[in-house]
Amino acid sequence: MENKIIIATNRKAYRDYIIEEKYEAGISLKGSEVKSIRNRNVNFKDSYAAVKKGEVTLYNLHISPYEKIGYEKIIPDRDRKLLLKRREINRIMGRTTERGYTIVPLKIYLKGKYVKVELGLAKGKKKYDKRRDIIKRDQEREQERALKEYKKGV
Repeated sequence: MENKIIIATNRKAYRDYIIEEKYEAGISLKGSEVKSIRNRNVNFKDSYAAVKKGEVTLYNLHISPYEKIGYEKIIPDRDRKLLLKRREINRIMGRTTERGYTIVPLKIYLKGKYVKVELGLAKGKKKYDKRRDIIKRDQEREQERALKEYKKGV
């Protein structure tokens, strides 16, 4: 298995959505965008993917322009085509037409020399689900703290 160098993760997606399936997609980029990604100049804020005309497109992914480029003007928030197999696109298209499903980018990483995006087929969490997750996380933290104190005393 090739090494994955994780560039950025979308932590907000794990908080706001229940991820049901994950897909790995290539991303169509320009040369200076790849250099900018390698420098970790990526922001997931409000980014999402959608299927239009049989293609999956990534919207609102902010890739800052590479500072050492002079002649090429790159739009940081442009729409980028994602590279998936036809069978995967059809499956995603079928699921997103159902109520409440959306495609959310979870990670951007380097796999060998290629830039890949991990997409999640997600359903939005309700407010009470988020509260339940916070309570569960706090309880686990308290258990760890108590266990640590117990070991220290013994």
